[in-house]
Amino acid sequence: MSVIRKPTSQDAVIEKVFGEPLDELYAAAVAGTASPALHRIMELRSFLAVAEEQLARVRDRIHEATAPARHYELSAEELQWDLQWLQAALSGRQECVGALEEVLRTMPDPGARPQQGLPPPKISARATAAHPPAAQPPARARRP
Repeated sequence: MSVIRKPTSQDAVIEKVFGEPLDELYAAAVAGTASPALHRIMELRSFLAVAEEQLARVRDRIHEATAPARHYELSAEELQWDLQWLQAALSGRQECVGALEEVLRTMPDPGARPQQGLPPPKISARATAAHPPAAQPPARARRP
């Protein structure tokens, strides 16, 4: 299943901020008509969908392993591995949510129009030096 169709804990917030359903937001991002902030939000949402899916899988596996019917089949080693996976999945989810919240907090208002006047500066792909190269000291004449 595509991450576009996977629900996340932040879907309602994203739809509220942008005023559009997720399908339309993803379509704008894919078509290249989305703002840089929306494009970043949709990328983060995709990462979040994967992280939350993994978290749910590990949670379900732990619940299944610790069910009363499986009491005598418990394996400390397997539960230790699941605990490590659970910690990794929780960390990934927290990082995604934090990054998503940061972009939502710092992005320009989605309804705001760009300022008229000068076009935005173009970013050069060429690296330039910050300072001109230092002058070379004059060469000494050799003695005969």
